[in-house]
Amino acid sequence: MLLCAVAASALMFVDHRFTRMEEVRAQLTTVVAPIQWLVAVPSDILAWGSLALSDQRGLVEENRRLREQILHLSHRVQHMSSLTAENVRLRELLGAAARSEAEYITAELLSLDSDPFTHQMVIDRGRRNGVYVGQPVLDASGLVGQVTAVSAYSSRVLMVADASHALPVQVNRNGLRFVLQGSGQYDSLRVVHVPDTADIREGDLLVTSGLAGRFPPGYPVARITEVVHDPGQPFARVTAEPVARLQRSRHFLLIFPPEPAPVPEDEMWDRELPEPEESEGGEVDASLLPATEEQS
Repeated sequence: MLLCAVAASALMFVDHRFTRMEEVRAQLTTVVAPIQWLVAVPSDILAWGSLALSDQRGLVEENRRLREQILHLSHRVQHMSSLTAENVRLRELLGAAARSEAEYITAELLSLDSDPFTHQMVIDRGRRNGVYVGQPVLDASGLVGQVTAVSAYSSRVLMVADASHALPVQVNRNGLRFVLQGSGQYDSLRVVHVPDTADIREGDLLVTSGLAGRFPPGYPVARITEVVHDPGQPFARVTAEPVARLQRSRHFLLIFPPEPAPVPEDEMWDRELPEPEESEGGEVDASLLPATEEQS
């Protein structure tokens, strides 16, 4: 053992002092390489086996989750089909216009903005695909954001979590309308100007209201996580969590909303009712009179 220590010290001294030892080291490395490979074979086999088993176990677990999700979604589709038919019949009775399905294209994530104070991303769809500024972007769970800049082959998307982003929403449970604003954090949004007496609870789902004319109505945006009532304050502090997977999604949908109904021109609002005409008997035609509160 002492001889080995002396030989090792001598080799280190010679290697430090003389450059010729580099060639010797290279030759020895070539000779020792097969031995190193043989020594590493058992550990490599064990590592490959454990990786294969873990991958197989993960695939089995993922397959089980996907099967359960398919069953759950199939049940929801069956229930939704009956609700859709009922909705169509009710809209026909009310004489309301039928809702048209929005067209969409798929997109994939290219990059995320490196600035920690902004929440933006770049996707692989652009002007050549019909993408336009202000177009809604969704993932499999809900609203992600909107397009803010478009090039020929890519687009920049501003996420709902960005502090400069706000959109009108409504509570899916009762239809109350509010404004949802980003807080600069991926997992937190703020519902601003909520009256302290408003009927809003933890767990309520917020969906797009469609009032801004940019986002079509009915798409899920966030879920209420906290409602704080401060004594003496007119507004409650309400926070929500986005339903979209902003930090994990890589595939998205770009929605092409249908054309909104035309808004009446200003001249139509100023149009006056015609003067009621008297009949031959001196009575005024009741159909031309404005409706009273009891009649309405």
